[in-house]
Amino acid sequence: MYIIEPNNKIPLHIQLYNELKKDIIENLNIGDKLPSIRKTSSLYNLSKNTVQTAYNQLYAEGYIESYPKSAYVVSDTNYEDFTPKKEIAILKNSASLKYKYDFAPARLSKDTFPLKLWKRVFNKAIDESLDFGAYPNGKGEVGLREEIAKYLISSRGVKCHLNQIIICHGFGDSMTLLAKILQSKYNHFAIENPGYHIANQIFEDYGYKIDQIAVDENGINLTQLTQSNAKIVYVTPSHQYPTGVSIPISNRLKLLEWANLKDGIIIEDDYDSELSYLNRPIPCLQGLDNNDKVVYLGTFSKSFSPALRISYMVLPIHLLEKFEKYYDSYFSKVSLFTQKTLELFMKEGYWDRHLRKIRTLNRKKHNIMRDCLKKYLGETMEIIVQGGGLSIIIIPIVQFDFAKLEKLAIKEKIKLYFTKDDWKTLRMGFGGFKEDEIENAVIAFSKIWNKSLI
Repeated sequence: MYIIEPNNKIPLHIQLYNELKKDIIENLNIGDKLPSIRKTSSLYNLSKNTVQTAYNQLYAEGYIESYPKSAYVVSDTNYEDFTPKKEIAILKNSASLKYKYDFAPARLSKDTFPLKLWKRVFNKAIDESLDFGAYPNGKGEVGLREEIAKYLISSRGVKCHLNQIIICHGFGDSMTLLAKILQSKYNHFAIENPGYHIANQIFEDYGYKIDQIAVDENGINLTQLTQSNAKIVYVTPSHQYPTGVSIPISNRLKLLEWANLKDGIIIEDDYDSELSYLNRPIPCLQGLDNNDKVVYLGTFSKSFSPALRISYMVLPIHLLEKFEKYYDSYFSKVSLFTQKTLELFMKEGYWDRHLRKIRTLNRKKHNIMRDCLKKYLGETMEIIVQGGGLSIIIIPIVQFDFAKLEKLAIKEKIKLYFTKDDWKTLRMGFGGFKEDEIENAVIAFSKIWNKSLI
């Protein structure tokens, strides 16, 4: 007998369906007949429609089959394959751990995003003029690309037309697309060392040979680059990641000459040029290029929102034809909603206002972090990178136990970030904190830092 409760909030046909399904899985065999609709209706005092609805659902899901003059019979569902045999162990991701203080070097605090304004612009941008029945432009919405082009020309000195701009879904998307576009002609890739490991990893995954080129006080070492067989080089010339140095104009011209002589490509990542606190942002390398050899990469992650996942690149004209041959050129990976809202956000002047606000705010945070590090760590450390971006890089100048620091950080629930490669330094992010949180965070950090001194 099945348990059917007339006063239960669950509808009668669903109760009957659940009971029948359980019976089929646990007790009945393939080919067994179910009671007729009339019999089930009479037995449980249900209407025929209720019983029919339950049977229809079982039939739709393949638990039963209907044969003329045979009523309903249990079908071969192989349902045993779907019965859990044991609990699935879920590994705890360290990212889900709750930290007291997180010195993330590339994030913004929640309150910096202009949510109310974004909602208002969103409601204005998403109207009946949009065609949701059509596929979007693979390069990105024309209006957004036009706004980005105007911004880049006026603020970064980029030489570009909106048709050269490709809207991408974050840095990884940009670099993956470039790796695919360039591999028909090139197979050797050079990158700064120390440098951004994700750029290295993506090109390595696509089978490129990788050369690590040292970085000195003038940025990438041009002598080493010239001696390399690489014809593609990835650089961060305005604010080298992670050392913070910039390439002087004389070396920029030499780098462009190298690309021209090699018939090569320079990938210029201008990842945080908007966040310069001590000097005006340095004009981009691409603006000096007269031979169409520079791919320019930019992002909205550092100064607006990493959660929106919007980046862009300016392709040299001769690479546009290659881009259009790939599947990526047919469908944009950034939602139409996000693109149209950002387009209007820029068009109506909110982007420029936001940049002024975010620069001022993060300059204050930068200065508080710098002063607190000096106050609480004193002569035990040296600040080696400051003045831009969302973090300050420090290094101990006394004997130090990094392994102990890492263990203590885990114990005290303090999230720390070390630079990759052999350049053992700490990236002390301030962007994710509110101004009044920074000092307490540094005090907590100083306690485990001091315990790690040898």
